Amino acid sequence: MNIVVATKNKNKVFEIAHIFEPLGFTVMSQEDAGIDVDVEETGDTFAKNALIKARAVAMLCDDCVLADDSGLCVEALDGRPGVYSARYAGPGATDIEKIEKLLLEMQDKTNRKAKFVTNIAFIFPDGREVVTQGEVHGRILREPIGENGFGYDPIFYSDELEKTFAQAEPDEKNSISHRGRALSALYDEIKEIVGDE
Repeated sequence: MNIVVATKNKNKVFEIAHIFEPLGFTVMSQEDAGIDVDVEETGDTFAKNALIKARAVAMLCDDCVLADDSGLCVEALDGRPGVYSARYAGPGATDIEKIEKLLLEMQDKTNRKAKFVTNIAFIFPDGREVVTQGEVHGRILREPIGENGFGYDPIFYSDELEKTFAQAEPDEKNSISHRGRALSALYDEIKEIVGDE
């Protein structure tokens, strides 16, 4: 059975392929599957956006489809940037510009609690849908630290790692990442469903 991942990100596809290989799935990007669709994320939650992307690709193939949506939620900002994490500082903004905007909004805040959240939507060829979630908790620093990662990683201090995501090695970050946790939860659900059939 094939899984088409609604992404053009090769690293994401590789990570998912590695996780689902034991279940006998062949994992490919939407590009590899010959699907060229650009989906507008209009949902107000990560779960809704993941489903919007998955459903758009599922309409164009007869395989299983997987899509995810994730972002940073800051407690003192009522959960912002949330679903707008990627475009928080405007279209085409750099990671540095996004970080600067967030730090500016946070400069007077004493509550620095934040979490990264990922929702993953999985659609079977018969239309059944499964949605899972993963979270990792931490806090927003007052200035960036670290050279690794991307996005908000330099200002997100992980409680579990006791360092920023940008200070962590990729394997360290992946071992507790929100996407990894959502994928692990999905793997468990899919294994149960496939095992029952």
